[in-house]
Amino acid sequence: MSRSILFSTVATAALVASTISATAQQAAPVEDITVTAQALSAARAGIQTQLGASTYTVTANDIQAEPGGDNSLLNSVILQMPDVAQDSYGQFHVRGEHNQLQYRINGIILPEGISVFGQTLDPRLAESVKLIDGALPAEYGLDTGGIVDITTKSGIFDTGGHVSMYGGSHNTLTPSFDYGGSVGHLNYFVSGDYTTNSLGIEAPYATHTPDHDRTKQWHGFAFLQDFIDTSSSVTAILGTSNAQFQIPDTPGLEPSGIAGVVGLGPLDPGGSGNFLAQANGVTQFPGQNLDERQREITHYGTLSYLKTAGNVDFELSAFGRYSSLFYTPGSSVGGNNLGDLLYNGISQVAYKRDIAYGTQDEGAWHLGSHTVRFGILYEADDLVSRTNSLVLPTASGGGTTALLNPNPLCTDPTQTCQTSAVPEAITDNSTKHAWSFSGYLQDEWKVFEQLTVNYGVRYDQYGAYSRGDQISPRVNAVWTPWDGTVVHAGYSRYFSPPPIELVSNTDISLFANTTNAPAITTANTPQAERADYYDTGFTQQIGTELKVGVDSFYKKSKDMIDEGQFGAPIILTPFNYQRGRQYGLEFTADYTLGDFNAYANYAMIHAVGENWVSSQFNFTPDDLAYVATHYINLDHESVATASGGFSYRFSNTILSANFLIESGLREGATAPDGTNIPNGGHVAPYGVVNLGLSHDMADVGFKGLTLRGDIINVADTNYQIRNGSGVGVFAPQYGARRGFFFGVSQAF
Repeated sequence: MSRSILFSTVATAALVASTISATAQQAAPVEDITVTAQALSAARAGIQTQLGASTYTVTANDIQAEPGGDNSLLNSVILQMPDVAQDSYGQFHVRGEHNQLQYRINGIILPEGISVFGQTLDPRLAESVKLIDGALPAEYGLDTGGIVDITTKSGIFDTGGHVSMYGGSHNTLTPSFDYGGSVGHLNYFVSGDYTTNSLGIEAPYATHTPDHDRTKQWHGFAFLQDFIDTSSSVTAILGTSNAQFQIPDTPGLEPSGIAGVVGLGPLDPGGSGNFLAQANGVTQFPGQNLDERQREITHYGTLSYLKTAGNVDFELSAFGRYSSLFYTPGSSVGGNNLGDLLYNGISQVAYKRDIAYGTQDEGAWHLGSHTVRFGILYEADDLVSRTNSLVLPTASGGGTTALLNPNPLCTDPTQTCQTSAVPEAITDNSTKHAWSFSGYLQDEWKVFEQLTVNYGVRYDQYGAYSRGDQISPRVNAVWTPWDGTVVHAGYSRYFSPPPIELVSNTDISLFANTTNAPAITTANTPQAERADYYDTGFTQQIGTELKVGVDSFYKKSKDMIDEGQFGAPIILTPFNYQRGRQYGLEFTADYTLGDFNAYANYAMIHAVGENWVSSQFNFTPDDLAYVATHYINLDHESVATASGGFSYRFSNTILSANFLIESGLREGATAPDGTNIPNGGHVAPYGVVNLGLSHDMADVGFKGLTLRGDIINVADTNYQIRNGSGVGVFAPQYGARRGFFFGVSQAF
């Protein structure tokens, strides 16, 4: 069992693959499919290099040994990697990036969808999970905040299957299965699970089990590989996810008036000083009566042809993804959804869909001390956005006597006043075809035994709500001055289009003179981020048991992309900072002695941006003016993060523990002169420890039967991920409290 930080192993694998491939072609037909599978797997890995980048790998055995095992969500696995900060809704942030994550399965890109992949992909399908970041080689582009590359299990190497049941606290129940095998030249692996619990989304207040927070989720996966001959194969991957969420309520909550609007109802009895909004005669709406719900559906698939021909390996792939999100405000009174309307000034039914498809074609040409790699990528997205919103009409104060329904409370011309208690319906539907094209060429040159240099260039272009292109040079070097020491340094020019699936061309003028009218009417379209990225670091093997590493990075951005949630639907909206800076330092350690393994990570980061230059209508005038002349911390910055754990196998039992410590994401702060400083503070630091124990019952005569028990958040730490303030933060979220979970799995 091991976790490892890798800088230059893929090139070696590629050369081995070429040798095996050439030998197989010269000899008689290979009967052993396992040998063919190993050779083609190495060839596929050799097409893509991580030379010079920081790569952290977790294997299926590592995942299984962690508390929760493969019953955990993928984001929980990645949170145990270096410099990864936890956020709500299954999000996580790598090196101070917001999302900017690229997901791959067996090296093939999965287009980013509307929902967060951390809750879509299932760890039980993974043979290994890699997090690749830093100064990336030329084959990685567009989303460059971190590459999550999953190598799937394969029936030829993982013959057999499991049927499992897992559950416990928060009304959790998770039945699952997986099975892999081979028939002749066909190799396959399938898995599926169903999960339900009463903690689908982080609670908005401190509690063990929040109200109205049930989730139901289905996941399915299939891997099929046919070996055409000893030098080629065709592989198909299919996956699906259907997740339904209740948005948790806050009992005892009542509307306190819509910000900036003088309502037609009575003065807020809670003492806010606001006159309450009125809708069809309703002014009060208990929080526990809200019934907001969200459904997220994802289907994805890839089809790949892999071929080795002498010293050339290439793979031709097609991919596709369907992603949709449907939000309903629920709670109906008098035939209208009034709950969200009274709290937020808008009650919206929202549907978003993205059908993405494209091709990824790559190859590697092995020429002695040089390996030339090349590839092209094309993706198209067909986007649909449909919203139907209820709002209340408003007008400026003072002259309301001329209106059909004047507001007698509103006499100041500077005030915005509700003029009618009858909601208005506004429909805003749109479609868009978007596309992107990328190409790259790079050379990995083994200058001499201890030094390898990878240099190359890529070109990216996109067209959607905005357009742009860029030529991006890349260079990385890896030096091994002596056994056990690896030093790396690299520079990458990045070009990252805004997340097309989240950009909306909503016409904000539709909401003029309503309770959803923005104070700022500027709505520049999000643009591509352009950045220079520098990375240096080293790893050192100490003896045979201990490996340590240090890595540093610096990124300077123009039109830096960030995202925020600016309304009740859990839909993120992108926006740009005109300038951005991110830099940090990471420390890693891995220790293995026999059946004992331990690891630890610590990272410090600083991430700031200045001047919002797109989607300005989402912000207040005061915040917009402040950020125009001040660098502020990014809302997802956690200045310090630490993670680690251990596992120990004795006889048929595995004991494990892990922890996560964070200094806290950002929140709003107030300067001594009363000025609001966006993201000027941070929520309280916290730490969470988890324990796991599993036992193989073969020693008592039950072959293949495994029992496990886990305690998540052993100390029952009451911690807050978000407090509801900060840029693009819509509501508070608290982390999961202590939970006890038990599972049984039967292998066959």
